[in-house]
Amino acid sequence: MLETPVIESSSHMQLAGREKELTFMQNPGWQVEVDRATSTEWSRRLDLFDDANIYQTSAYGEVRWGEKNLSRLVLKRDGEIMGMAQLRIIRPTPLKFGMAYLRWGPLWERGGLPLDPEVPMRMARAIEDEYLDKRKLFLRVLPNAYAGSPRAATMHAAFCRLTPEPPEADNIYRTFVLDLGPSLDELRRRLDKKWRNQLTRSEKNNLRVVAGNGSEEYRTFCQIYSQMRKRKTFETTVDADEFGDLQEALVESQRMRILICEDNGVAVAGLVASAMGDSAIYLLGATSDEGLNSKGAYLLQWTLISWLKERGVRWYDLGGIDPEGNPGVYHFKRGFSGADVCQINPLVASDSAVSSGIVKAGLAIQRTLRGSLNPLNLARSLKQLATRN
Repeated sequence: MLETPVIESSSHMQLAGREKELTFMQNPGWQVEVDRATSTEWSRRLDLFDDANIYQTSAYGEVRWGEKNLSRLVLKRDGEIMGMAQLRIIRPTPLKFGMAYLRWGPLWERGGLPLDPEVPMRMARAIEDEYLDKRKLFLRVLPNAYAGSPRAATMHAAFCRLTPEPPEADNIYRTFVLDLGPSLDELRRRLDKKWRNQLTRSEKNNLRVVAGNGSEEYRTFCQIYSQMRKRKTFETTVDADEFGDLQEALVESQRMRILICEDNGVAVAGLVASAMGDSAIYLLGATSDEGLNSKGAYLLQWTLISWLKERGVRWYDLGGIDPEGNPGVYHFKRGFSGADVCQINPLVASDSAVSSGIVKAGLAIQRTLRGSLNPLNLARSLKQLATRN
């Protein structure tokens, strides 16, 4: 799913792709199904894709947005599933306007199969036909693709009808991505020297790592996380209880991995990550008051990396970084020696002046309030604007 960044132009792909598109869409072997997959069916099908991720799970959609606000699109060729996309639909009033929001999708990389360049083109066209043309919604796509990568070029070529949003502080996702292809010995050698020394120190502290994906492990993590919040008193949009609900709702194969570090039987550090398809994402981490000197966070990360390699996971996304706003976390994550990358800007389009005007105004309000990507806040803003207008 993720690639080592490679800069390449996509302009020729856009032209060639759209010239071929009419021919593609006339092929009766392709079918598009909208809002026909049940939650169970969606979960099962998601495991077919290398680019699957937690934000496209039925559990995430239902817990975060509510089942009634979801729309699921499936692309098939001769009955075989080739692409999927789960979108959040925001309609603040019964009137025919609003927004369709696609986060970290669409999915089109079938495990074990080479990518057919026709699939991204058809997937983009199906999404545009359904949500732009039929439903007259403002379409916002937050792709799981990093600037300069082949996947980003494919995304821009397929969605050439959409326009990248101007870069803003709240729509830029910058992270480190670690290539897990090398051996464990090589990965350890590549660690920053100070990071590697801290890892060695943690390994000498007689710490014990407990791993699992159950409610008990998550409750233990929340206790550590609560201590850390009180100690650091930082602002966050993370809802730990919501992650707990999500863990309960996820099917077994898609549950988050929870690692707890114990020092003499006392939990002192914890980590929560999601591993799906060929990639993993670091979601949450915490260290208790008693664990500040144990260096358990280093041992937990190295334990997770070892487990990911055993599962054949190729890429590890270390989560967002903010060198100026959160330098401590930035320096910790930089020690892995991963690639410093930025997700491409969200792609947007609308053929409805009403949907476009309302949604853009709502997004502007939420950016002012520093909560633009919170879908609940956005929905409230859209409803307020719709009522006023």
